[in-house]
Amino acid sequence: MGASQSSSATTPKQGLHVLRVAPGSPADGTEIEPYFSFLVGFEGFQGGQSGSLEAAELERIVEAHEGRTLTLHVWNSKYRETKSVSITPSKTWNARAASEHEPQPSQLLGLSVRLCQPEFAMDNVWHVLDVAEGSPAESAGLVPMGDWVLGWSGGVLSAENDFYDLVEAHVDKPLRVYVYSYDFDALREVVLIPNRHWGGDGLLGCVFGFGLLHRIP
Repeated sequence: MGASQSSSATTPKQGLHVLRVAPGSPADGTEIEPYFSFLVGFEGFQGGQSGSLEAAELERIVEAHEGRTLTLHVWNSKYRETKSVSITPSKTWNARAASEHEPQPSQLLGLSVRLCQPEFAMDNVWHVLDVAEGSPAESAGLVPMGDWVLGWSGGVLSAENDFYDLVEAHVDKPLRVYVYSYDFDALREVVLIPNRHWGGDGLLGCVFGFGLLHRIP
């Protein structure tokens, strides 16, 4: 478990967006959250050539701190604040094998990250507005008005139609998506099985909202 301290901060221009936290890893159990956390620095970080933390620099400092406490600076998009999170990089945790489509997690932290601009990283989310009775969406447990689809097991989705294209590509096949519940402030994995024979309209039986009016409050 990593200790943390917080401070208010403006939105960083660039950061390493956390896409996955491997179960049982050093990052698991800390305040680092998939999709909402961005690594923006570490104790003593002065800024690289770009002025922002990059993946290569993170790997270098993590390797140098194997078995020793490392303090990461983590910006959270929900609370819009930066926290100092203490973590001990290690190879001894039992890493679960990622699927062939998932970004590979750092072996010492158990994190999968991508370089991005935090200001725009959460623009592409799909708000669940309505769920038909007996539909694949209902069977998967999607909650109208309270749930947002943030991404899938292959990573993030960069445009509105990306999600719908993904659903089309998974007809009669399991599609693992990450869903945020605003009511419970929790992220969970949901398995959807899109199909045309459930007895209603669409592959999921679900109405989604996308765009400025449908972002997470």
